Amino acid sequence: MKRLGFAALGLALVGFAAYLLATQPRPRDDSALSALTGDAARGTAVFAAAGCASCHMAPDAQGEAKLILTGGQSFPTAFGTFFAPNISPDPDHGIGGWTVEALGHAIRDGISPEGAHYFPALPYAAYQHMTDQDLADLWAYMQSLPPSAEPSKPHEVGFPFSIRRNLGGWKLLFLNDDWVLETAATPEVERGRYIAEALAHCGECHTPRNALGGLDRSRWLGGAPNPSGQGRIPNITPGGLNWSEDEIVEYLTSGFTPDFDSVGGHMAHVVENMASLPEADRRAVAAYLKAVPAVAAE
Repeated sequence: MKRLGFAALGLALVGFAAYLLATQPRPRDDSALSALTGDAARGTAVFAAAGCASCHMAPDAQGEAKLILTGGQSFPTAFGTFFAPNISPDPDHGIGGWTVEALGHAIRDGISPEGAHYFPALPYAAYQHMTDQDLADLWAYMQSLPPSAEPSKPHEVGFPFSIRRNLGGWKLLFLNDDWVLETAATPEVERGRYIAEALAHCGECHTPRNALGGLDRSRWLGGAPNPSGQGRIPNITPGGLNWSEDEIVEYLTSGFTPDFDSVGGHMAHVVENMASLPEADRRAVAAYLKAVPAVAAE
């Protein structure tokens, strides 16, 4: 019996060691970022396209206050409620003490400066495609924003989802660094793919998820239940959206649909961000949306 007990203990220890090995954070080598010179003016566009303020501004912030990245907005999901953290340049309560490499590890790898996994409420599954120069430009711009001394609110996530080490397993299962639209037929579609799949992280809301929160890439942009439990986020593939490219561009510019309805909810922030980009970028997104595989409307 003692031998069986020791054998069971040995197997348990081997299993635990394998778990620790498989789930350990693995940040990429971001040393090249420190050699880049960030352009804050260009970073303004990256910041807008990535929707940073849309999630990290204070709840109900208006006007210039949207650029104070205090955090505090809540995002309810089936796994718990996540609160956007303070990412202002404040050195104590924000990210003012970070380096550009730390920002890269956070938003492209989902790993904190302390070496812990971030929850995928931060859309690093999309941001992993962000180029080094765009990241350096984004960092330069974010450093120019006003600081906020407001502490970040802790997430309300229960066991076992609260065990961050498990997120290493989630990443092994669901992080995929391939583009969903594998081939971009034109430079315009390629630019639209970069904006939609990487910066604007459209798939994070418009693509359905499985029971573990992984994106169902076979139904990319095919619509999904709203995590808040209210309504459904629409299918924006050619199988669910029959707008022309010009109509998509108009929507991303003014917020008006072809039927003269107007954008609402969190999408209003997305339109505000898109409207601040060059028209060529909005046209690129429209071209991309017409190029993705159609998902049948439900």
